[in-house]
Amino acid sequence: MKAARCRRAFTLVELLVVITIIGILIALLLPAVQAAREAARQVQCRNNLKQLALAALNHEQSQGHLPAGGWGPAWAGDPDCGFDSRTQPGGFIFNCLPFMEQQALHDLGLNNNRAGRARTAATPLSALNCPSRRPAVLYPFANMSTVKPINYDIRADNNYKVARADYAGNCGDNMLPVDWGTSPSSLSIGQVGRTTSSWTASYWAGLANGDRSATGTVYLHSWLTMAQINDGASNTYLVGERCLNPDHYADGLSGCDDQEWDMGIDSDTVRWTFDRSGVYNLVPFPDTPGADNYWYNFGSAHANGCMIALCDGSVPTISYMVDATVHRYLGSRNDGRAIDGKKF
Repeated sequence: MKAARCRRAFTLVELLVVITIIGILIALLLPAVQAAREAARQVQCRNNLKQLALAALNHEQSQGHLPAGGWGPAWAGDPDCGFDSRTQPGGFIFNCLPFMEQQALHDLGLNNNRAGRARTAATPLSALNCPSRRPAVLYPFANMSTVKPINYDIRADNNYKVARADYAGNCGDNMLPVDWGTSPSSLSIGQVGRTTSSWTASYWAGLANGDRSATGTVYLHSWLTMAQINDGASNTYLVGERCLNPDHYADGLSGCDDQEWDMGIDSDTVRWTFDRSGVYNLVPFPDTPGADNYWYNFGSAHANGCMIALCDGSVPTISYMVDATVHRYLGSRNDGRAIDGKKF
């Protein structure tokens, strides 16, 4: 008679060892997976900025100048006004639309179609949002009591929603109220567009060009040719990621992220590289919960730095540790200091 074959099962100790090994492997693998995902998101974000920069360069080839910076807060894009910086209230991104395969979206408001202009502002575009930060969806227009669009129809309630962009034009290294067309020293940047006179079209259309003080590439009434970028296209910022408070990514309660992507000059649509008043330190800053004092900075949800497209269409990553003076000079188109942005 053959002896019964002995069948040996796993002991509890062996099972625990196997589970521990699997846990360690997963713990080692997860950071690598997360890093790979973030790398892919950064590639997409860089592609978004590349698309905006190329659209701006194509605009310059077609119209003879870079996209206009538009007017001020509460003024949305109007396709009836063409591409003239004196008559077009919409900002840099709105004027890029026809050159990034979004002609139909640009033209929704033709023939004084105010409802069409509202639909433009309420249309999310994946190319305008950093995937590391937030999706391209509609967000609340929560601060309508302070600033609300006046050149298209808007419901008078806090349920109104608009699309937003995570990218902003470079207004330069001279952050002053005059960048937005306000000359009285009694008005701060936060007050621009709040007075009765500031709401009228004739007021904004009649302002002197922002280049009387603005040194960047996107500012009030900006109308720049590539030839006017004296420091060189590879040495000057064009458009980049803007710093936001993660606490308010989705609620619209931050004053620098409460309006729509197609509007004129505001901290929602432009950023600076230096404040000559000395109040703000405008070096690139990472999105940080609780940080509400970075309305005017470039910045990002990425851990290693923010991406800023240069005027030659390249998109380098600018470290959060970049020298403040270098960052300032890259924001100016004509300071005579030709710093190669690709090295930072």
